Amino acid sequence: MAHLMRRAGFGATRDELEVLAVNGYDTTVDELLHPEDAPDVAEDLLHRYDPGFDYASNHNVAASHWLYRMINTRRPLEEKMALFCHGLFATGGSKVAVGRALTFQVQMFRRHALGDFRTLLVELSKDPAMLFWLDNAQSHRAAVNENYGRELLELFSMGEGNYTEEDVKSAARAFTGWAFVRPMISNTGVHQPDFVFLPDDHDDGEKQFLGETGRFNGEDIVDIIVSQPATAQFVAARLYDFFVADEPDQKAIDTLARVFVEADYDMRTVMRALFMSDFFKNARFAKVKSPVEIIVSVSRLVGQYVYSEDGVLSDIFPASGVQQDTVARSFWMGQELLNPPSVEGWHTGLEWIDSGTVVERVNAAASAVGDKDKIGVRSIIDRLGGVTKPLEPAQLVDACLDLVGPFDVSDATREGLVKFVGASRRAEGDEAFGDTVVQLLQLVVSTPEYQLG
Repeated sequence: MAHLMRRAGFGATRDELEVLAVNGYDTTVDELLHPEDAPDVAEDLLHRYDPGFDYASNHNVAASHWLYRMINTRRPLEEKMALFCHGLFATGGSKVAVGRALTFQVQMFRRHALGDFRTLLVELSKDPAMLFWLDNAQSHRAAVNENYGRELLELFSMGEGNYTEEDVKSAARAFTGWAFVRPMISNTGVHQPDFVFLPDDHDDGEKQFLGETGRFNGEDIVDIIVSQPATAQFVAARLYDFFVADEPDQKAIDTLARVFVEADYDMRTVMRALFMSDFFKNARFAKVKSPVEIIVSVSRLVGQYVYSEDGVLSDIFPASGVQQDTVARSFWMGQELLNPPSVEGWHTGLEWIDSGTVVERVNAAASAVGDKDKIGVRSIIDRLGGVTKPLEPAQLVDACLDLVGPFDVSDATREGLVKFVGASRRAEGDEAFGDTVVQLLQLVVSTPEYQLG
């Protein structure tokens, strides 16, 4: 269950896991796949306590609010699918200057990422942030820009080697006239830009695309793309890489591709097959966590920036520190949310780790668990201290690993943790015990094993 919640969301506290375990794996998968049945994050509070949210003039402000949603969501797969789409259809604030436009794109991902992949590609093609990011709004019948047509085929749906230059040109021609009404910026914020089709600027001539001939428009191009075997393989491989393991398994990818075709491109059906498969269930700790996953999971673990009716608002809203503690930390770990390094997105797996980023990852996690006044840390201390008799060092280490994960560490790592507890000179009393647990937690989240999800 912990594995499922790490991959289909951003982890769960021990209290949450115990409830989910009673509900059962199959029931939990069903609930994850129907996020619309759970309450949404109360964004009215963001408007009330952080008026800058309306304007979101840069991607950092928009990113801080998205991280707030990830931490507080009761629809974890909805946010995880949006993050998957953000990496796949990478769009960046370095060019899309209005952060709110990127927020609108993420909202579109939430609506469509678990639906029909064809619809998702059509909505992506109409999205103002994407239209601007890849210059399709500046693609005209008399002056075609090929950027979007090329990336749609290469990076968003089929992959290199499965199309020709003529296919790129035809796709670009088909999307001419797809533009947007520029956002109106006023003292009330940024108004949502709207897609617009300009028929006089559309190339309605005959086109040859992936072996077919016709007077295709953008939606026709998407129809042809999704029917290609290469598209099923591409989508399956990207889902496997994001949700299952860093090392590909062609047999598992073939299984997902087959479900994709049989389900008529329905992503919810594909994700159900993925979560119910043995290859998913047996892929525990087979992925390096992304910086965003590190930030959100440890925040959820310790209860930082988690909203409650009696919470302290200054501790959970971006204007009072979330931007510094989440967006900035993620940036220094190598993932600037809403501003990927290129249209290719981020290189994942072991490429998340180098001598600089690993220090940032450890520091971020150790800093978060280093405050025993945080509700999640206090809950762990209370659980460990609530046993009938004091725990031996090895028992305390195992119990701590169980509450943080549960996860296993190497024999050498466990031995080092046990030695630390045994060597620590703890005075009697709750306060001293709490200090020891906090220090042990900091060591646990600093282990190589904690970097895996």
